[in-house]
Formats: sequence, structure tokens, C-alpha cells
Amino acid sequence: MSDQTTTSGSNAHEFTVSEISQSVKRTIEDQFGHVRIRGEITGYRGPHSSGHAYFALKDEKARIEAVIWRGVFSKLRFKPEEGMEVIASGKLTTYPGSSKYQLVIENLEPAGAGALMALLEQRRKQLAAEGLFDAARKQELPYLPQTIGVITSPTGAVIRDILHRLDDRFPTHVIVWPVRVQGETCGPEVANAINGFNALPEYGPIKRPDLLIVARGGGSIEDLWGFNEEEVVRAAAASHIPLISAVGHETDVTLIDYAADKRAPTPTGAAEMAVPVKAELVNYVLDQGTRLRSAQARNISTAKDRLRAVSAALPKAQDLTSVPRQRFDMATIRLGNALNQFVDRKRAGFSQISARLSPHGLRQKQQNFATQITSLSARLRPAALATFERKQTKVENLGKLLDSLSHKKALERGFALITDADGNLVRSAQSPQKGDGLNVQFADGDLGVIVADAPPAKSKPEPKPKAKTEEKDQKQQSLF
Repeated sequence: MSDQTTTSGSNAHEFTVSEISQSVKRTIEDQFGHVRIRGEITGYRGPHSSGHAYFALKDEKARIEAVIWRGVFSKLRFKPEEGMEVIASGKLTTYPGSSKYQLVIENLEPAGAGALMALLEQRRKQLAAEGLFDAARKQELPYLPQTIGVITSPTGAVIRDILHRLDDRFPTHVIVWPVRVQGETCGPEVANAINGFNALPEYGPIKRPDLLIVARGGGSIEDLWGFNEEEVVRAAAASHIPLISAVGHETDVTLIDYAADKRAPTPTGAAEMAVPVKAELVNYVLDQGTRLRSAQARNISTAKDRLRAVSAALPKAQDLTSVPRQRFDMATIRLGNALNQFVDRKRAGFSQISARLSPHGLRQKQQNFATQITSLSARLRPAALATFERKQTKVENLGKLLDSLSHKKALERGFALITDADGNLVRSAQSPQKGDGLNVQFADGDLGVIVADAPPAKSKPEPKPKAKTEEKDQKQQSLF
């Protein structure tokens, strides 16, 4: 039994693993070639560090591995997302390293509008949770923008409608940033345009717009998908310039509508929202001026009426001054009488005084004063003479005392007064030096001498008590 098995096995062709793998690879690729597979994306974690994307497609019964090479991934219009139902187009092949087959995807698209709507709702909730659609982030549109930046296709009917509507309402300077409004590059170009306008310097050569309009005509959800891209929504939410979204028709809703500061139903509606009607504004200003002038005229008329009413209620000027004039007249009469009475009183008073001021009375008082002065003079003269004689006697005594104490009396008795060249008194033989000039004063004259030889220096004598003469001098000085 075993011999038969061995013999039978030895007749079969032996394959290597690589041969089997290559055979299976060729069979699958030849049999299926280019295929379109519908399924739900699972296991997607974003692109690999190499740039390739690996995930799987599944339905309720089976699962197939899938890969998107880096070059294809960057060109995809719709990027894969976890749980998204898609239709993947590509080549079915095998991966010999793990003995499994896989789909190399060349194109990827959502499986119908329902899938796109589900993806759109999921992305809307995600961005709303980040606060990008909050009302607090919205900015007020400027009332009269001087410059408007329009982000749209430069060749479509949209830009013509916007420019025409702006020209009709309020001609304004417009800067157009051309972008593709459909296709794979739509989202990045729109986002770059929003960021580019915001990056312009405020006082640069190209004036930064005061208002932005992102506009596109109507289309299917696939045509408008570029305005649902996350980078476009984030750029619109981060714009420091107020932004109006005018994408599609009134029934079309894209995610940029939620992030914009205002949403217009159409591009033409965006132009109407951006600026007022100049004619209406001019008429409004004129109407306000007319109303202001009318109000001023009414106020002046009312003020005149009130002035007339008030002036009519006021008393006349002659009525206001009649009473004070009468008081003044009465005061004048009383003043004349009062002056006459005052003069009479003063005259009576002077009459009483004049009786006492007769010339005889004045001469009598003068004689009395003269008698008194003569009596006082006779009494003061002897006293003054006695006082003068006492003072004179005292002065004479002091003069005699001063003369007796003078140094001239000593000179008369044979003494001499010696002074040096500066007039200082020489009190000791030790003071002058040899050759010094001295002055010797006698009672009858002075004599100049030269010191021929100075005596040797002696020890300083002990201080002596004050002489009685000095004490006497001090006492005499106190008398003066």
C-alpha cells in the first residue's frame, strides 16, 4: 500500500513555491484584469510613511486587501476614509510574500450620492465639534467696502454676473483670484486664495480687500465637492477678512457655507449683499438732508412762536420803570427837605458854640496859658542850672584824675617811652634784636636809636599778680 503511494507521488510534477505563486498571479491577473469593486473601507489608518495607503474592502460576507500607491493617492479626487462605501477601480493581483490577493486601486469614488452625503454629514459634525461654525466667530460685513476680492473661475458666467451686479449697485474696485471651481485641485486652490488674500499687507502695492466672495455656479454634489474639503473650511474659518460664500444655487449646501461669515443663495446675491445700491443711498442721504432742513425750520418756527408768547406775557417797559421812577421822585423831594433840616440843625449847633468862642474868652485863655508857662519856666531854670553845675564839677574831677594817670607825667619825671619801628610798645630788653631801629620818646621830644647789641635771652619770668596800679586803672575806667 505504501509502495504504491510512493510510486504514485514520484510521478507528479514538483513545483516550487515561487512557481506556484507566479502561476496563481498570472491566472488571477489574466482572468480578472481591470475590475471595479464595490465595498466598505475598513482598517484605514491614513497613508503610510512611504506615501502608500493600505486598507481592505469588505461586504457582509467577504474581505479583500487593497493598496493605493503614492503617485495615485496624491491625485485622487476623493481620499479614502474609514467606513466609507466606495467603488474602487484597479487591477487584481497577488502578493507572493503572504500568499494573498489584493486590489491595486487606480481610482476611487464614493458609491453614489448617498455615500457622499453621509461623508459630508460626518465631516460637518467633526468640524462643528471643533467650533469652526460657531456664530461667535462670524464677522460683520463692511457697509461700504472699497476693495472686494473674488475667488472664482475667471472665465465663467459667475464673475461676469458679480461684476455686472456690482457695477449696477455701487461700482467698487474688484480683485479676482482665479481658481478651478471643480476637480481634484479645486480645494487646494480655493484655500490658497483665501490665505493669499489674508496675507496681503494692509498698505502694500496690492490693497488687501475689505471683503471676500467665494463663488461658483450650481452643479451636482460631486461638482461642488471641492468646497467641502477640510482645508477650504479651515481657511474660511480662519480668514480675518469677512467672507461671503456663494457656491451653487440656493438649494446647494457646502461646508464652506457654514464657515463663511455670510452665505448668499447665488453669486449675484453675494454682490447684492456686499454693497448697497448707490442710487438708493444717494436718495437716502438727500431725503435725510431734506428731513433735517424741515426739522430745523419747524424748530425755528416753534421757537419764534414760543418767543412771541413769552414776550406777550411780559409787562411793558414803562410799566416796569413807573414804580421805581415814582420812588425816585419821592426820594428827591425828601432829600431836599432833609438837607434843609440838616443845615438848620448844624447852624443851631454852631450858634451855641459861637457864644463860647468869643475873642475875649480866647484872649483870657491865652493869658492863663502864658501865666502857667512863666511859672513853670521860673521853677525849671534853677533846677537845670544846679544839674549842669553838678555835671560840670564831675567832668573836671575826672579830667584831673586822667591827667594825673597819664604817661606824660611819668615822662616829665625823667622816664622814657620806647616803641619799635611799627609803633608797638617795647616792654622788655629781650624783644628787640641787634640792628633793630627803636623810637625813644621823652617829655620834650623823640629820639631814634639803633640796637647795637642785644642782651642774651633769659628764661621767661613767672607771671606776677596784677599791680595795684592796674586795678586802679580798671576802677578809673569803670568811672567813664
